Amino acid sequence: MAQHNNILIKNKKDSFDYEFIETFTAGIVLTGTEIKSVRLGKASLVDTYCTFIKKELWVRNMNISEYFYGSYNNHSARRDRKLLLNRKELNKIERLSEATGLTVVPTRLFLNEKGLVKVVIAVAKGKKLYDKRQALREKDDKRAIDRMFKK
Repeated sequence: MAQHNNILIKNKKDSFDYEFIETFTAGIVLTGTEIKSVRLGKASLVDTYCTFIKKELWVRNMNISEYFYGSYNNHSARRDRKLLLNRKELNKIERLSEATGLTVVPTRLFLNEKGLVKVVIAVAKGKKLYDKRQALREKDDKRAIDRMFKK
């Protein structure tokens, strides 16, 4: 019977630093202790990125903490992990990422209804400093408007 946990790990800074062009949902290859750590919410997407190695997409620098009850079978916290996508999606991501100024970043990590870990990745373009300032202004304006209507 499948568990339905609402584990959701986000990389909030990505939406501030990047403008997302297209998103994809991918499976990820994990070991037994890694999946247990993710189910406990012990993962982080800070400073992660994706890269192509031999026509396969890998996520690098993702931190999944070591499982507390893991013995000598425990995993390395920041090892490279393979993403599972079909060939058509991989080709499209590779074509997009080869364009100047575009990168592939993981934005969310979650458990689906079957209990499998999925990663939402985005092909993104880096924002300039003035774009970031504009995003902060819009966020502040929205917050001020919400405050006015709550009174």
